[in-house]
Amino acid sequence: MHRKLVLFDIDGTLLKVGSVNRRVLADALIEVYGTEGSTGHHDFSGKMDGAIIYEVLENAGLERREIAEGFDRARETYIALFRERTSPADVTLLEGVRELLDELSRLPGVHLGLLTGNFEASGRHKLRLPEIDHYFPFGAFADDALLRTELPPIALDRAARMTGTNFSPSEIVIIGDTEHDIRCARVLDAHSIAVATGNFSMQELAAHTPGALFENFAATGDVVTEILNHNPNCPS
Repeated sequence: MHRKLVLFDIDGTLLKVGSVNRRVLADALIEVYGTEGSTGHHDFSGKMDGAIIYEVLENAGLERREIAEGFDRARETYIALFRERTSPADVTLLEGVRELLDELSRLPGVHLGLLTGNFEASGRHKLRLPEIDHYFPFGAFADDALLRTELPPIALDRAARMTGTNFSPSEIVIIGDTEHDIRCARVLDAHSIAVATGNFSMQELAAHTPGALFENFAATGDVVTEILNHNPNCPS
């Protein structure tokens, strides 16, 4: 039996959300701070929701102290608006994702979780719309830290408490579509699998030397084989 902890990013890896996400954040920030900052053109790829709020508002000249004072309200406003306005039509499940999750969830000893820059409530809503939330009983989210590289130990601790298993580095796989996901794998000395289904090309991801690189998840068997049988001595 294989024993694996597989941690997935959400946006650009499992699914894509239409422009509603950016519009909702802009409206939430306007409601709380009176400005959307640079939300309209800011690059969100691989970043933590909390860090995005700070970045776009600092670009509008707000001080970190001002942002911190309204942060909790901004987060809750964004989550409430996102749940209210986002429908299944706004979410596109990426190629091969459902088949991959189905296959992995059937394997004894394989545990799936999340390692994502989303706030948990909005991230879970994204997953519920295409009905894949049930695959992920635990995870680490933007609620837990401002820096993405602080998330891997949190996810590992929650996995241990949920499963009763202490996973070694060779048993952990982190899957995502940006360089930030690759860096997260290095925090735990885990295996990284990058997928070019987000805003980073195969060439751009290869420059960050992931343990493995796929164009998408269409070849389910190949991805499962990489997860189960990678050489832990390979660089990740």
